Amino acid sequence: MKYVLVTGGVVSGLGKGVTASSIGVVLKACGLRVTSIKIDPYLNTDAGTMSPFEHGEVFVLDDGGEVDLDLGNYERFLDVKLTRDHNITTGKIYQAVINKERRGDYLGKTVQVVPHITDAIQEWIERVAKIPVDGKEGAPDVCVIELGGTIGDIESMPFIEALGQFSYRFGPGNFCLIHVSLVPVLDVVGEQKTKPTQHSVRGLRGQGLTPHILACRSTTALDENVKEKLSQFCQVPAANIITLYDVPNIWHIPLLLRDQKAHEAILKVLNLHSTTKGPVLKEWTSRAEICDKLHEPVRIAMVGKYTGLSDSYLSVSKALLHASVACRKKLIVDWVPSSNLEDGTKNENPDAYKAAWKLLKGADGILVPGGFGDRGVEGKILAAKYAREQRIPFLGICLGMQIAVIEFARSVLGLKDANSTEFDPNTKQPCVIFMPEGSKTHMGGTMRLGSRRTHFQVMDCKSAKLYGNQRYIDERHRHRYEVNPEMVADLENAGLSFTGKDETGQRMEIIELPNHPYYIGVQFHPEFKSRPGRPSALFLGLIAAACGKLDSVLQGHDSREKLHCETGNHLPTKKDYQYGHATKPAAILPNAAIYSFGNKHDAVKEIWKKLLELQQICSDMAVPVEAQGEILYSIESQLETAVTIFQTGTTALQNAKKLQKIFIAIIILQLIVAVIVVGYLKK
Repeated sequence: MKYVLVTGGVVSGLGKGVTASSIGVVLKACGLRVTSIKIDPYLNTDAGTMSPFEHGEVFVLDDGGEVDLDLGNYERFLDVKLTRDHNITTGKIYQAVINKERRGDYLGKTVQVVPHITDAIQEWIERVAKIPVDGKEGAPDVCVIELGGTIGDIESMPFIEALGQFSYRFGPGNFCLIHVSLVPVLDVVGEQKTKPTQHSVRGLRGQGLTPHILACRSTTALDENVKEKLSQFCQVPAANIITLYDVPNIWHIPLLLRDQKAHEAILKVLNLHSTTKGPVLKEWTSRAEICDKLHEPVRIAMVGKYTGLSDSYLSVSKALLHASVACRKKLIVDWVPSSNLEDGTKNENPDAYKAAWKLLKGADGILVPGGFGDRGVEGKILAAKYAREQRIPFLGICLGMQIAVIEFARSVLGLKDANSTEFDPNTKQPCVIFMPEGSKTHMGGTMRLGSRRTHFQVMDCKSAKLYGNQRYIDERHRHRYEVNPEMVADLENAGLSFTGKDETGQRMEIIELPNHPYYIGVQFHPEFKSRPGRPSALFLGLIAAACGKLDSVLQGHDSREKLHCETGNHLPTKKDYQYGHATKPAAILPNAAIYSFGNKHDAVKEIWKKLLELQQICSDMAVPVEAQGEILYSIESQLETAVTIFQTGTTALQNAKKLQKIFIAIIILQLIVAVIVVGYLKK
């Protein structure tokens, strides 16, 4: 096992999480299996009880872990599934050590920070690093560890001591330290200043850790003389000093690392240079360039409580971005504080009231995310009412679904006092109630958390079609309250459709208004499983509806169902065949999302059959795994090209010409496959 530690200096908020994720992407593109660990030095056991204003969103994992938002970056960038143990906190470590002490595991010894706490940290890292997170068997090759906070923080000192011991134990060739620091540019003189980074590295070395690589955040690329100065005073080779300058979108960061040969520096430190290939980042390059070139806007009004800090809704923002790029639209998010929509604000601050309603009325779609507490709830209800009455595409998540039910009960059923017991414990018409299994005395980790199954009650609905006409889906949850099952019949009779329920049929998971262009509410959080190039189905539906493409998207999903897509919540992703990690060939499916075939899908189906025939030939002729990897990767690339061509076609003549090009490409591909197969058979 190899380890890459990412630390930060000078100031917080430099983007260590994105940097660590991007390092993982580049190493994965070199053919390595990568996992990630985030260390948060705070005393909380987890992030579950922390305010979004203070710490950003709480990211939820499949196993129900409430963790730091950086684990969301790791999952999105690396396309992996992490566990709660991949987020280490001081609270978890101390709790584990104290539990051992109470059991008598230390045999009467005096329990101290060194060695007991530091040993516990190292044991935790070693244990968790071996957990496979990519769906394959066996331990990963590299573990990227991010140490939260900045060098010099008192609370992180036990972790720095433990990591110093850790690097000594594993020795050279197994541990690489990357220090992310700030090189500011003063407006007065316009000069890049190295002194903050020098002091940061000096502090890091003073605590027993020496960086192998410097990743310098700055507004522009570092001048060569600045690199030389940093190299001299920080004792880091100039070739190992990387500039992470400002870019249009974060998908450029892995490309920046690749272009500056960061992977070569890391692989050299880890003694992996001879066992890996150069990074293949075609998808990332394409995605970053496409995002930069988008110009047709789609405006989404985000109506929430924590709009003052965008990180409070980070996963929601990323899911919207994934969907908008898939629809080839430039995303514009209008942050609407829900309390500013309420009548109270109209009297107290009329300017804020007018501004909020102007944003709401100018939006192409409305999204109400999750949240807790009664502040701003009436504003969210007003937003849901506006979307319903004005037929504006609407997506409500968690609390967003609950307020949509409350609004419907008030406006359509005429239950003026309808409410949630969270906001009014004494309401006479409780549309939303506290879950029976919930705890009212303990807050942390007592909600309905993690991946839960939702069964579709009807298949002829937008949500089922967006999920590829599956009978059920698995999505992540985080809530204490639920729709009152005793009111479901009345709500359904009035026109609100509960299209998704849990396995018992008593817990409502998805609501829809059948006669509305797009009005969906979900109790779960689909944003947590959205990925670049593989957007969440419901976010894709919202963006598509907001820009008038929903019908074509739904047709595209129907076509995918006919093309024998594998079962799962999202579009399947490309496996890592080309580097010999696969043990057997799998069905080839498009990595790029196929959103709209319309009446063209029959031609695509023929291409699909042809490519599967090529794959079967490889399997029947017992071609070695590594050769199959090269073949499968080539086949998948051709199908991606076919999909892209069909997406951009506008006339029958254009499609005919482009289809001809596809078949020519397939003929060439057959020749390539034949050469590869014959070559391996000769061996």
